[in-house]
Amino acid sequence: MDRDMDLARRAKIIEWLKTEIVDQMAQLLKGIWEGSHHKIVDGLSSLIACCYILGRRLGIPLRSLDEAVLEKMKKHRQDGHQLEEWYGDISALEEHLRKR
Repeated sequence: MDRDMDLARRAKIIEWLKTEIVDQMAQLLKGIWEGSHHKIVDGLSSLIACCYILGRRLGIPLRSLDEAVLEKMKKHRQDGHQLEEWYGDISALEEHLRKR
């Protein structure tokens, strides 16, 4: 019985996190539309936090997620991603993550 309750609770929290991600994306887009720095930062930070927590709830260690993002940035940089070529965004994010 306890195992079934725990499984149901874990499934419910995962579904809630998925809806929270959609809600925060909507808030971010509204903030961009309004040009509100505060709403943009709030939306982005909430999205990032929700993604980390969702990953953790799905059994992905936070460090593994960081490493996967770093690996993705490295690949994008090596492939000559436009954001890197035009603005240096990929290497800037890579450097930021490595310094943490």
